[in-house]
Amino acid sequence: MAQTITIDPLTRIEGHLRVDVEVDGGAVTNAWSSGQMFRGLENILKGRDPRDAWHFVQRICGVCTTVHAMASVRAVEDALGLEIPLNAQLIRNLVQSVHCLHDHIVHFYALSALDWVDVVSALDADPVATQKLAESLSNWPGNSAKRFAAVKGKVKALVESGQLGPFANAYWGHAAMKLPPEANLMAVSHYLEALDYQRKATTALAVISGKNPHVQNLSVGGVTAAINLDNEATLNIERLNRVRQLVMEVRDFVNNVYLVDVAAVGALYAEWLPYGNGVTNYLAAPDMPTNAAATQFDLPGGTIMGGDLASVKGFSTLSDPYFKDNVEESIARAWYDGDWQKHPWEEDTEPKFTDFDAQGRYTWLKAPRFEGKPMQVGPLAQMLIGYAQGHEKIVKGVNGALDLVSAVAGTKVGPDALFGTVGRHAARAVRCSLMADLALDHWNMLVDNVGKGDTEIFNPPTFPKGEQKGVGVHEAPRGILSHWIVIQDGKIKNYQCVVPSTWNAGPRDAQDQLGPYEASLLANPIADPERPLEVLRTIHSFDPCIACAVHMLDPEGREVMKVKAL
Repeated sequence: MAQTITIDPLTRIEGHLRVDVEVDGGAVTNAWSSGQMFRGLENILKGRDPRDAWHFVQRICGVCTTVHAMASVRAVEDALGLEIPLNAQLIRNLVQSVHCLHDHIVHFYALSALDWVDVVSALDADPVATQKLAESLSNWPGNSAKRFAAVKGKVKALVESGQLGPFANAYWGHAAMKLPPEANLMAVSHYLEALDYQRKATTALAVISGKNPHVQNLSVGGVTAAINLDNEATLNIERLNRVRQLVMEVRDFVNNVYLVDVAAVGALYAEWLPYGNGVTNYLAAPDMPTNAAATQFDLPGGTIMGGDLASVKGFSTLSDPYFKDNVEESIARAWYDGDWQKHPWEEDTEPKFTDFDAQGRYTWLKAPRFEGKPMQVGPLAQMLIGYAQGHEKIVKGVNGALDLVSAVAGTKVGPDALFGTVGRHAARAVRCSLMADLALDHWNMLVDNVGKGDTEIFNPPTFPKGEQKGVGVHEAPRGILSHWIVIQDGKIKNYQCVVPSTWNAGPRDAQDQLGPYEASLLANPIADPERPLEVLRTIHSFDPCIACAVHMLDPEGREVMKVKAL
């Protein structure tokens, strides 16, 4: 007999996402993804100065932090046809890459690892055996029996106190938890180390951008970070060297811990490789421009349709017509007034709540479509597109990760293993390593360019009479982000944000095509309907950030969570 399970909220930190699944015969047979509260920032921006929009929109989320600001300034610059100086591009690239280091580390350790790692099981681990396991995977200096014993002691004290702190509210002892105790202890130790390395990345970001979250160094036309290598009040060589040192330290952690842990989890949960594919149309943006005109990029963009790598088609610019002309959003199943599918420049955002109806409207999230199709976005999309295009660094990174998984699993694993829940984790880890390398590459490019005497950081915008339209595209940590602006006589006439988690978490459309979250859950196993761990595993692998669309608190300001089986 079919059973309905509601998980609300499903996210651990970032906003609130409700997921309903029907379970029959121990597997998911249907699913609904629902954002549960109206945002409406698009309406707040109407009539404002376009140069102010980036200050507002980056308040959409305190975790995504830099990305909405970046997309917003690019949208205005695209509308005006405004080119920014090379130094401004490179400084923005440093902001992007360093933010990604923080974000990807947080995703795996703080938001997803506890779906796979049984913290309580770590109490049965032998620290010496754990050291032997860890040393077989990497030469990370933190992998010592002494440290593992200390971490085991911390876990023991937490368990005995009855207050698990950051490890609370998880499904310890679940039948789907299969890591051996030593692997669990190793992962818990790395979880605690990750807290320090995400702090290092955040510190580097604050040095570049003034503060974090909500950076202060962007502007329509460039950046506000004045460059003078000999002035203590500007972006100088001391600050730049501090950023470089922090990035190098974080890169070591990513390559020797994060990548290794993801490969170990993937190999030890090899039975999960077939699950979570869902939508296999992929969409990503080119980014990290290497010239002022933003026509050359270190990150690839484009599309793959139907999971066929040979179908890859690239984007050549940040406002490539192939992208710009083919994006629409549907509100057929969302709580808005109307029943349309429109291009973002033509949309409105008029709420009309009618309660949750699985056969009708059930979410505040619109349903983005590309050429009328749902698309999966995120690190997996970009790594697959880069792999299919023969991007040298991506091919090397993906093959290296697959070789590591193969070594741990004891069997050859190919690129097809990336399509699914475990593959999304692997792709994000590969992308994190790539972004660490690119951060250092673009640091060198910036220092070299300044060394030639170029200190330009800003080209002032001018706003003509009449109407201008622009799109700001950015490959954020969770995937392609686009801000769409219509300017009339120097003021914002319309503004729409099409965000990564809307692409992935969006609902069905008028043709009843499921969104990527919904499709990815079909056929997922469910061992215990009262503890639907497997649903969390698949949805968390996308790194949902529903803060970009929803917020929900109880009257005392505390988060509300419920899991019920019907």
